[in-house]
Amino acid sequence: MSESPARHLSLQGASNFRDLGGYPTADGRTTRWRHIFRSNHLGQLTTADVESVRALGVRSAFDFRGLEERAAGVCVVNEITVHSLPIEPTVVAALRTELAAGRLTAPVALDIMRQSYRNYVRHNTHSFRTLFGHLLEDRAPLVIHCTAGKDRTGFASALILHALGVPDNVVAEDYLLTNQHYRRDVSSAYDLPADVLDAIGSVEASYLAAAFEAIGSEYGDLETYLRDGLKLGAAERTALKERYLQA
Repeated sequence: MSESPARHLSLQGASNFRDLGGYPTADGRTTRWRHIFRSNHLGQLTTADVESVRALGVRSAFDFRGLEERAAGVCVVNEITVHSLPIEPTVVAALRTELAAGRLTAPVALDIMRQSYRNYVRHNTHSFRTLFGHLLEDRAPLVIHCTAGKDRTGFASALILHALGVPDNVVAEDYLLTNQHYRRDVSSAYDLPADVLDAIGSVEASYLAAAFEAIGSEYGDLETYLRDGLKLGAAERTALKERYLQA
């Protein structure tokens, strides 16, 4: 049996660049390797990193960063067409409001993180819907990213894996891999306390759970969200599986 490709790619300028391939699905298939990648932003890739990404054949990037975030870190791989699916960041501003009011603690930071995930469902479903439209039309290999590649990208990746039939526990494992690989940008939000930076610089199962709780309260269940929120009917789900799964 041939050895699987590396899931995590060790890039100097992007610590959280990972492959969504090789995961088992409920129908006995596996997600295709080297088709969909997830990452933190691609604005600090070194020359060697650019060559590594080129070698993967990546041609499209789906970028969830907001306006200022995108301007601060433009993709440095010329061949990649960047599709902007903006979800403006809210967490740091909310943390600073609590800090100014003298209310900021690590538990408060965790609550703010969970609320941001609920808002992906309540206020940003259109961006995830657009992503799936692209996944059904675009040519792989492609990469999905935001700034850290852990929250907006983490939720998007979880939706993709769920839509392909990957079991919940495997989806959760992929989500939590960020804690092994992501290197925090020490220059960002340095005015916040260390325990708060720890809360926002990593991922927790409770963050992703908050998004799925919001799906339950807004749509009833995940299948309804995929169908009505993301416009993935039976035909779209089949097409997605044909494209991104292998026997």
